[in-house]
Parts: sequence; C-alpha cells; structure tokens
Amino acid sequence: MGDHKEQPLRVGAAVRRRRRALELTLAVVAERSGLSVPFLSQIENDRARPSTSSLEKVADALRTTAVELLAAADPACSVDVVRADGAEPPAHQPRTRSLVRGHHQMHASEFTGDHDAGRELQYRNDQLMYVADGAVEVEAEGRAYRLGRGDTLYLTGGVRHRWRAAESDTRVIVVAVAEHIEAVRDRPRR
Repeated sequence: MGDHKEQPLRVGAAVRRRRRALELTLAVVAERSGLSVPFLSQIENDRARPSTSSLEKVADALRTTAVELLAAADPACSVDVVRADGAEPPAHQPRTRSLVRGHHQMHASEFTGDHDAGRELQYRNDQLMYVADGAVEVEAEGRAYRLGRGDTLYLTGGVRHRWRAAESDTRVIVVAVAEHIEAVRDRPRR
C-alpha cells in the first residue's frame, strides 16, 4: 500500500542534475550524444521519454550509465509518510527533524527549541516559515519581526535572515523550494 515503484520514473530531472553537475550545456550533450537539443530539452522537462538506446546515448555523453540515471530518477507519483518518532526531546533541547525524505522539489523541516540564532541564512529559492507553537524573532533584510503561534513569514530567494526561538516551547515548520531547483533566477547579492 502506498508503494510508488509501479509508477513511471521521471528521468529528466536526473539528466538535468547530472548535466549541470558537469557544467555542460545542452548543445555539448547533443554533440556528444548525437541527439538534438530540442529532444534533450524535452527529456529534461519530462515531455519526452527516451528509448533505451537514447537514454544510453545521453548517459554516455554525461559520463555515466543509463542504470545510474534511472536510479537517480524521480518517481512520477509518490506518497511517503514521515511519522513522528514519538520521542520528545528533553526540555530546552533543540531538535531538527526533516519532514520530507529523499531528493524532492521541496524540503520541509521542523525545528523544536532554539537553533544557532547568530547564523545568517540565505537560500537561493523561496521559503515559508510557520510557527506551530511558541514564538520566534526574525531579522530579515534589516527589519525585525516577532511571530507567534499560527503566524507565517514568506521569504523570497536571496533574502538574508536569521531567527531565534523567543520562547522555550517553540516549534517552527520551514518549507522551502529545494536548492537544486531553478525556481527563481539568481538575484544579485547585496
């Protein structure tokens, strides 16, 4: 029940990640593989499913194997339940728990207690902070915000910020577009 193994794999994201990791353009991969740039673009955007032969050509061009690309592929549909472990952290003990397993387009984490409040954070893509319990103080782009239970703060990619728990029973959920996703064009750093 809930097994996603029967669903077709989306190999496009794996191809794109590998190509970008090697810092190659689509034109270079097209030249190496003998496939067209438009077809490679369709593969990367999951608008075309390559044949075994085409996938092997792409893999050769990316200095890997078709098996490795398939292993790194995203399932087309998946359902994954992350259960609470039931163990509460000791009082005043900070804890971070990932709410999403694996390599996906979004990341979600739960922070209980405080964390490194002095550390300045800056993410490439957008994120949403939701205060489930307690309160936090956030400094973003030179302005201070105090958020209480049920409040949310949306930060666009590139915004420098830091936050700290303002109460001992604070629990914060942070949902962000994954760093490997090009959801927002890189903004100039200030």
